[in-house]
Amino acid sequence: MKHKTNRPPTRKRFGQHFLHDKTVIKHMIDVIAPLPSEHLVEIGPGHGALTLPILKKAGTLDVIELDRDLIPFLKQRCMDKGNVIIHQADALSFDYLQLIKENQPIRLIGNLPYNISTPLIFHLISYASHVKDMHFMLQKEVVDRLAARTATEHYGRLSIMVQYHCSVQSVFHVRPDAFSPPPRVDSSLVRLVPYHTLPYLAHDYEQFALLVKTAFMHRRKTLRNCLKQLISDEVWEMLPIDPHLRPEQISLSEYVKLSNLLEKLAS
Repeated sequence: MKHKTNRPPTRKRFGQHFLHDKTVIKHMIDVIAPLPSEHLVEIGPGHGALTLPILKKAGTLDVIELDRDLIPFLKQRCMDKGNVIIHQADALSFDYLQLIKENQPIRLIGNLPYNISTPLIFHLISYASHVKDMHFMLQKEVVDRLAARTATEHYGRLSIMVQYHCSVQSVFHVRPDAFSPPPRVDSSLVRLVPYHTLPYLAHDYEQFALLVKTAFMHRRKTLRNCLKQLISDEVWEMLPIDPHLRPEQISLSEYVKLSNLLEKLAS
């Protein structure tokens, strides 16, 4: 009789969908291509589906796991497989700077809980200058938003803010049956690579972020109506952007240009 591994229960409140398809796992590891010389950090290791093959190639790995019940199981699975440093913490509030050693950039990996993926991505891009790359399994719709181009259905605040910091590539799609329990949506692996030099530099980043956030609060309205609390009609007359366009019709470079012009006019 085959011995059944006593796995901790899945917790819906953590949005857990554990990856188990070996073909998908192998494809992910091939794409990530971990090396022993790199500082790898896995977010939400779960049952260790990615952890073990990464350890086999890299030898050492930091992992961030919120679910206390998973940690003993993970330690047992990784015993004698390599050096695993477990941080019992919430990835949404974790300070990733504490992982930086000798200015070596980190590589972030994870099958992320779908219920926190968007706020987590926003948290992680604040560390972009310390990150070499990120590979995440996410809900396909979120990856479509990350990679979206101007004037397309999925283009919005998330697209602009992430593309300001990173190049974005949707690598491959995954069906629900690759996970346990299966989610109700398809998934995708996304690769985010922070820029060494930003293609477009906002002189006042906080103002730029507020501008984009405010614009997409009412994306079906015109820019003039969306941004009336930030830009007066008189100022619109001095700007080279049509105020009758909608927020999704303005490119990243144009939002940066608009932010910089407003900053210049205010000084």
